[in-house]
Amino acid sequence: MRHAVVTTEIVRIGNSQGVRIPKAIREQAKLSGKVSMVVSGGALVIRSARQPRQGWDEAFARAAVRERQEKIWPDDMHSAFDETEWTW
Repeated sequence: MRHAVVTTEIVRIGNSQGVRIPKAIREQAKLSGKVSMVVSGGALVIRSARQPRQGWDEAFARAAVRERQEKIWPDDMHSAFDETEWTW
């Protein structure tokens, strides 16, 4: 994978300052929406704020609870055949 190298300037954005991130860089880094920033080794590192599979543990736990609470075969699913023809 070839890394894009871009030189840009810090620009005034309202009362703040920022850098415009070119489309090619955003796409290569898969950046969109919210991002997190950290200074590491004298460099500004910008990452997507959402980590892959973030929240999956909680979602699976909620699904497991629902599964235990729901019956697989509800009591009202019996038919006349079940009552008269089937031997239990």
